Amino acid sequence: MMADNLVLLDKIDVEDGIGFAEIVINRPERRNALIPEAAEGVISALEDIDQDDKMAAVILRGEGGYFCSGIDLKALQSATSTSHARKDAIRHMHLAFYHFRKPVIAAFEGFGINAGCALALACDLVVAGESSFIQIGEIQQGAPIPMNAAWMRLKLPEFVLSRMALLGDRITGPEMFRLGVATECVADDEVLSRSRKMATRIAGFPPGGAVNIKQSIVGQRSIDDVEKWFTSPQPNALKTAKMLKPDS
Repeated sequence: MMADNLVLLDKIDVEDGIGFAEIVINRPERRNALIPEAAEGVISALEDIDQDDKMAAVILRGEGGYFCSGIDLKALQSATSTSHARKDAIRHMHLAFYHFRKPVIAAFEGFGINAGCALALACDLVVAGESSFIQIGEIQQGAPIPMNAAWMRLKLPEFVLSRMALLGDRITGPEMFRLGVATECVADDEVLSRSRKMATRIAGFPPGGAVNIKQSIVGQRSIDDVEKWFTSPQPNALKTAKMLKPDS
């Protein structure tokens, strides 16, 4: 456990000491909405797993049947002071996913809204529940979508991003699969078990194979400056939080 139990890390042995890890965002009372401390916990977990040669893959999920409801705007509204480094934690989390060498599987239950959608897109494989949905809804507040745009420009056609971002609609599991956002769409109660089967299968391949294959895939990306590609979402999130804050 890390970051005051906001993020849980579990390592599962499959065979001969080789296995996979699970990173769990543990804020079910806030539908696993992101705060800087949780993002820092995810970064720490990724660093731990990256250095552990026995871990072949990672499952990312949210506690309580929800993937991630986005950035916790309520927490941003009530925050009195936060260091610049901590405000940038969510951006650094996405950079950590970009540089992470091992396959990441999103066990996508419930929903991923705004920043939660971007978190799912940061993963290499997505197992979505039939009733789950993603939504890029920033257009309703007139806010930009830096992390969603960054990942979708890497992984999906512009038409898909335009449909999701310009309309702000909910895209359910079957449609996620049809659009290529999800790798598989399964019954809601099978999301985690199916994700674990995927991770177990990857762990059963020759050591280092998944790392080599992922490097071959991401090595085709033509990005000159990754730091600029993933521009910070924090000013936009703070602006949105201010817009939504009731007048006193």
